[in-house]
Amino acid sequence: MQFEQILQYTFSGLSTGAIYALIGIGFSIIFTATGIINFAQGEFVMLGGMLTLFFLEVLKLPLWAAIPSAVAVSALAGLLFERLAIRPLRQPTPLNLVIVTIAGSILIRGLAMLLWGKDTHAIPPFTGDEPISIAGATILPQHIWILAITLLIIAVNKFFFYHTISGKAMRACSYNRRAAGLVGIDVHRMVLFSFVISSVLGSLAGIIVAPLTMTAYDVGIMLGLKGFCAAIIGGMSSGMATVVGGLILGVLESLGAGLISSGYKDAIAFIILLLILFIRPQGLFGKAESERV
Repeated sequence: MQFEQILQYTFSGLSTGAIYALIGIGFSIIFTATGIINFAQGEFVMLGGMLTLFFLEVLKLPLWAAIPSAVAVSALAGLLFERLAIRPLRQPTPLNLVIVTIAGSILIRGLAMLLWGKDTHAIPPFTGDEPISIAGATILPQHIWILAITLLIIAVNKFFFYHTISGKAMRACSYNRRAAGLVGIDVHRMVLFSFVISSVLGSLAGIIVAPLTMTAYDVGIMLGLKGFCAAIIGGMSSGMATVVGGLILGVLESLGAGLISSGYKDAIAFIILLLILFIRPQGLFGKAESERV
């Protein structure tokens, strides 16, 4: 029985960790391209779920059409956020950027509350909710969707950054923005791309988790913070390190909630974050480096 319980908690933790990984990759993409930690990332997670609900219930679109529509609108929101909030800043300090992204987060959350209210809403699962039994534990079909979509996004993400011109240009900006500009790369466009890609990843995370946890105007706060924890564990890398960080965080959180107390579920993420920052500030998989000037 103990083995089955641990397996059950592990399955649940892996699917939750995959969500944290997607959100963490969104944080990492913007950070590596611009040096900005976008604390509004969690609100794009919320937008994914709420916009899907809007297209389903108000415009009466089928689920297969509502999801890409919600992702497209979230991408547009990310584009506008970069154009209206980030680009106008001239020689901003890190503190200015943090304040701007936090202000953007509050604004987006407030607008969502005005549009959709404070109620919690449910999105139907993609392929039913009949549990699947594996080695004495059960897993919902939506968990399988979460893991499959996460793996697909990781593969597409790697292909984009290593095998496309735009992806290579974004990587060049992450290494040295000034040198990238000198060789003809449009740095401003790459920054814009990073916000769009990040908002797409966040909205997808919000969409695929909404059938399990439901969605509301304020769900992005905690999910965003835990995605940030995953990015820190992975050393702010947009690759597999952040994915592993998210999975570690999800499994430890699930095991802690199941074996110790569900009251500590949210605290576990922040305890892990503090330990990482104290013991290994560059993350479990990051390399120590000197400050970029």
